[in-house]
Amino acid sequence: MAATSPSASPLFLREPEIRRGLELLYFGNSHVTRSIDRGLARQGLGRAHHRALYFIARRPNMSVSDLLALLAITKQSLGRVLNELAERGLVESRPGERDRRQRLLRLTDAGAKLEGELYEALREKLSGAYSKAGQEAVTGFWAVLEGLIPEEERERVEALRR
Repeated sequence: MAATSPSASPLFLREPEIRRGLELLYFGNSHVTRSIDRGLARQGLGRAHHRALYFIARRPNMSVSDLLALLAITKQSLGRVLNELAERGLVESRPGERDRRQRLLRLTDAGAKLEGELYEALREKLSGAYSKAGQEAVTGFWAVLEGLIPEEERERVEALRR
């Protein structure tokens, strides 16, 4: 294993090992998201805006209701985020083809450019960590993260890969 972290104890279900995992998850996520905070701040945006941009980029023409379910935030919070992104010319919406009440979201060219810049900062951080850890560790990491997602939500997450 190429990572500098020690191997997990054979007693990996004990409190110290679980606490260590929680700490690493917290601090790892904190440092990854900090890598884009400066770019967001320059735009006057926050992490909620980034999450919306990211998932709209992953699935152009995603409906507002699908994004709402994916982000698991209130309708009011998402509405505020989407309005700000639309006002800045980063996201546009159009009516659905079958249901005209449905709003389908996509990034504008400016939105795609910003999302690409933010993604590049995240990609750099994550690919560096992946490189150090190696393929087996990355596969294990994915398995642990997938295990944290409730069974009834896994299909929604898996749909992003398609």
